[in-house]
Amino acid sequence: MSEAGYVEGRNVRIEYRWTGGQADQLPALAAELAARRVSVIVTLGNTQAVRAAKAATSTIPIVFMVGPDPVELGLVASLARPGGNLTGVFNLNQQLAQKWLEVLHAETFALLVKPANPATTERYTAAMQAAAQKLGLRIHVVQASTQRDFDTAFASVREQRAGALAIAADALFVSRVDQLAALSLRHGLPALYPFREFAAAGGLASYGTELADTYRLAGVYTGRLLNGEKPAELPVQQATKVELVLNLRTAKALGMTVPQALLARADEVIE
Repeated sequence: MSEAGYVEGRNVRIEYRWTGGQADQLPALAAELAARRVSVIVTLGNTQAVRAAKAATSTIPIVFMVGPDPVELGLVASLARPGGNLTGVFNLNQQLAQKWLEVLHAETFALLVKPANPATTERYTAAMQAAAQKLGLRIHVVQASTQRDFDTAFASVREQRAGALAIAADALFVSRVDQLAALSLRHGLPALYPFREFAAAGGLASYGTELADTYRLAGVYTGRLLNGEKPAELPVQQATKVELVLNLRTAKALGMTVPQALLARADEVIE
C-alpha cells in the first residue's frame, strides 16, 4: 500500500477481523465491516471469506487472495475484466500437486483437507489424484473440520500406511501450523504444506506460492482502489513466485536423508 502512498496510522486506518479458523464467524464479520462502510475489504487466502464479503456488499470494493481460479469459483466474470466489485490475486498451489509428490517421494500419500471448504477441497483432491495417477502412486484423503479432528486424521494416515502427508491450504490449517508440524513429527510422517510457516514451525517442507509476493500484489491493488480506481477495471492477477523450504532438523529427526539435488533446488534450508 505504501507504493500507492498509504501508510497505516498516517493516512489510512486498517481494521482487522480474525476468526481463528472458525469459518462460521465470517458472515457476521463481513456484515460488520460492510455496515461500517469501510473503503475496501481485503480477504486473506480464504474462499469462504471472500464469499462472505461478496454476500455482505455489492458496492464496497473487495480485494481477494484465493487458491482456486476465481472465475471457476464464480467470483468474477473473467480474469481480464472482473466486473462487479471484486478483484485480487490467486495462487499456483493447486497446480503444483505433482511437484508436491516429487518432493515428498513416497509410494503412498495422504492428503489432509477440510471438508467444510468444498471449493478448495475438491480442487486440491482432484489435482493430487491426477498427479498421483500420472506418477503411479497411491493417495488417501483424510479430513479435519476442526482442530479437534487432527488426532483422528493423523491416526487414519497411519492406518492407511501412508509414507507421507500433504496438507491442503486452508485458514484452519494456517492457524494451526505449529500443532500440525508437531503431530507430523510425533507420527513420524514427512509432511508438506504450501506455505513457509509450516516448515519454520517444524514441518519437513513447504512448497508453494510465496505469500509475501501475494500480499504485495494485493496491497498494491488496495492502494489503487483507495485512490479511486474501480475493481471491475483491475485484472485479476496470478501470483507466480513459488518457494521451496526444507527443514533439515526435522529430516534428521525423521531419520531421512534429503537428496542433494533437492537441497540445491531449495530457496531456504532450515538447519
